[in-house]
Amino acid sequence: MQAKILIVMAAAIVAALMCAGACFAEEAPRWAKEIGTRNRAAAAEAKFNELFKGGDGDFYKNGGELGEMATNFIYGDIYGRGVLTDKQRALITLSVLTVNQTLDELKAQVKAAVNAGLTAEEIQEAIYQCAPYIGFSKALAAADKMNEALREKKVALPKSQATVTEADRGEKGYLTQKSIFPGGLDGMYQSSPENRKHVAEYLASMCFGDFYTRGALDIKTREILTLCIISAQGGCESQVKSHVQANFNVGNDETTMIEAITQCLPYMGFPRTLNALGCVAEVAGQQK
Repeated sequence: MQAKILIVMAAAIVAALMCAGACFAEEAPRWAKEIGTRNRAAAAEAKFNELFKGGDGDFYKNGGELGEMATNFIYGDIYGRGVLTDKQRALITLSVLTVNQTLDELKAQVKAAVNAGLTAEEIQEAIYQCAPYIGFSKALAAADKMNEALREKKVALPKSQATVTEADRGEKGYLTQKSIFPGGLDGMYQSSPENRKHVAEYLASMCFGDFYTRGALDIKTREILTLCIISAQGGCESQVKSHVQANFNVGNDETTMIEAITQCLPYMGFPRTLNALGCVAEVAGQQK
């Protein structure tokens, strides 16, 4: 009986091995083969050493094999494609890490952003832009970690970039919001139930008044960051589509949005990236 069982088990193993061999015997397409010719590890090492000086990149170096996989993908694959500058990539990365609340990595990336040539004020605004979408508590935690990194880099802390006052934040916020969403804003406010009109007022005065009007970053940059911030949260596809349209309205094209979302991929994963790209495709299709 035992001999029969052993024979059956052996046959099963042989069958499994033959199946595995058949699976790997199939010819891979050319694009899959070409991936191995790109020498991404060398490109990743060069870009990493450019952006992280001294111990700035210890967060990744201390990650062992996983840290190496991350840096090869981020600085070999992602940085090796597309139209974004290193400064744009840094701003997007800071915003997404703020959303994620991965604060140790954020600290490392603040240092990389300094090395890439961003000012303290630009770094600050990438983090501050998150506040209306993730709440003040998370934005404050990220800003505290930013200040810690800037002190270690011996960079002066950023100055205020506020341009509105208590007297005009509502008016300027409304006008800024309408410049980004020119269609139907007044109708949306008028049609809001009376017990929800206060939220529309807060959206104009806080989100677009207190934040979008600030200096250091222009509207096009703030809107592309907002697209990334909302995409990184997941489950906000309706708002993602609204801000895809907003990006078109302010002059960002489909390619820029695709590359910005691609830059988010290492930090927010494939499901949210694919959902966001689907939103871009849907809204872009409506423009044609």
